[in-house]
Amino acid sequence: YHWSQEITSNPPSACIPGQMLCCLWRGEAWPVNLCSERLAAGLVLQMLLTSAAAGQPQIPQLEAGGSSKAAQGFINPSFVGSSSTRDEKSLLSSHGGATAADPSVVEVRSEAVQMCPRYPEPVPLDHPLPILKEALEKVDQMLRQRMHSSGLPALSAIVIYNDTVLWTGNLGKKNGSDPASGAPNEYTIYRIASVSKIFPTIMLYKMWEEGKITSLDDPLERYAQNFVIKNPLGRLRDSEQRYSADGLALLEKGSMPLKPSPVTLRRMASQLSGLPRRLRSTSLLWKGSTQDALTLLKDDILVADPGTRCHYSNLAFSLLAHVLAEHGADGQYQRWISDNILERLGMEDTGFDMTAPVRAQMAVGFYGSQQPAPLYDLGWYRPSGQMYSTAADLAKLAMVFLGTYHRRLLEPDTVKTMLTPLFKCSVEYFANKTGTPWEINEQLGYDVIRKDGDLDGYSATFSLVPKLRLSFIVLMAGPRPQGGDIVTQTYEYLIPAMETAFREADKSLVPPPNPIPYVGYYTYSNLTFYEIKVGIGGVLVMQQFGPHVEQLIPEKYRTIKLHHLEDRVFQVVFDKEFPCVLHLGSASISLETQNGQLFNFYPFDRKGLSPGFDAPGLNTYNVLRVLRKPVFYS
Repeated sequence: YHWSQEITSNPPSACIPGQMLCCLWRGEAWPVNLCSERLAAGLVLQMLLTSAAAGQPQIPQLEAGGSSKAAQGFINPSFVGSSSTRDEKSLLSSHGGATAADPSVVEVRSEAVQMCPRYPEPVPLDHPLPILKEALEKVDQMLRQRMHSSGLPALSAIVIYNDTVLWTGNLGKKNGSDPASGAPNEYTIYRIASVSKIFPTIMLYKMWEEGKITSLDDPLERYAQNFVIKNPLGRLRDSEQRYSADGLALLEKGSMPLKPSPVTLRRMASQLSGLPRRLRSTSLLWKGSTQDALTLLKDDILVADPGTRCHYSNLAFSLLAHVLAEHGADGQYQRWISDNILERLGMEDTGFDMTAPVRAQMAVGFYGSQQPAPLYDLGWYRPSGQMYSTAADLAKLAMVFLGTYHRRLLEPDTVKTMLTPLFKCSVEYFANKTGTPWEINEQLGYDVIRKDGDLDGYSATFSLVPKLRLSFIVLMAGPRPQGGDIVTQTYEYLIPAMETAFREADKSLVPPPNPIPYVGYYTYSNLTFYEIKVGIGGVLVMQQFGPHVEQLIPEKYRTIKLHHLEDRVFQVVFDKEFPCVLHLGSASISLETQNGQLFNFYPFDRKGLSPGFDAPGLNTYNVLRVLRKPVFYS
């Protein structure tokens, strides 16, 4: 293949074999300047160089069982190209065009290059690392400044990566009114207020795993037959709308079809139930029973049509907890939490009742006026905010959600479900999105999943960045400091530092048990060519070669490593940081699209060799083995 001339500003209207860069569109070859319109329409399937020897454009033929989209994955001169229209549009400028055969013609763009991976995958880290140490020192300094300016009596915080505690901070005095009081530590007890809502949510998911709950989306009245509430904002507007025990709407006139109740268990656990913040005419100190609560609800109304708006409700979590306990724990909610969560995880300093030994271990909570706050008992609302804990205990819970704790509480798929955002909230709500039971905000491209708690004399935040396997927990013996959210400010330091640490870390790649079946030469439709060989430590290395490839594409971007996952499946890995898009004159290659893709090699033949592989994530199939290295002539 070669270019014998550069495309001029007034090229011919037909493709001249052997003389220009062309594209294939609807089975016909077109000059590259005429490809741009079709490219923008997402219709170009394959960039190709015309063949001087054959005198005709080489058009890739589909293998048996293939599809017309198979070529889309190799739209650019790279290992494997993007299969998305967005990346296809970037291959050519709006005017089309191609460079001359002389590699010196290739233009180098001067604008800033976006480096990838944008969101690097977590890897094992040998802490302390200078970049993390510096970030944690900034966190420590920021917390000290905020404590001093706000007069906060005591604070305990902890940062976790995977199963490792990176840093702990314990500031102030356990009793701010006692000059002789010592500093708190990671075992100092604080009330955690609404962070308590995590525990009835775990109960819901655990009972779902065990089959005691049929579905997370079961209507509440399947488990609380006396539940009745009006929904004036629902689609059924009848003022006498009621729900029966099986979740069906019962209308007095009987003129409309029955409808399942919209108040579901999952919506109750995610601030989407529409239930009021509290039972009417009650405070958080109410001492009634669940039956009393259901009676009060009979003449109450939903404040939002369930599933349509984020609305904070202590009532929803307390009612959920008590109903689940009646259904599957003999009515003993606190006993169930202790037996199934706290004892299993070794959370010895977490619980509900403020006994004398607990009080002796507690940091004394204060109002903003510096007056000590009483330790209220929340009565029926205990599941929503009664609990106390320590930074050390909550670190164990964080490791459960990060998938690294040595004692399993929930199945991995259940944890993924529990951490998945459910609904984007309106701008007036205090979080971008809601989950079970999370408040979720996006920061620096990541979902920060958190549960905040605030109660007289105490405030707390339990937070996670699952994509980074990172957690920050902070417990305070007073109201939150003013002047900006300390959790958000903490992640402003931690997230960039973690990304840098991941990018700079040596990747630990796994070689295949036997590399021989994969070593050799491969081609995609005689258009792009690759060699797979054994690298350092037995890890497979794949390099692209072919006409002009060496001149056009830097070697480090023509070479990738293959990380063995299982059986005959490998993952594409770039060794170090790389440009998200590699610009080559008027063409561009999306390296970001390729990083992390999977190669599925075919079963071995009689010689013990794999005949080829697919890249399903790129919609690319039939990359086939060739017997020997191809020879190219110009």
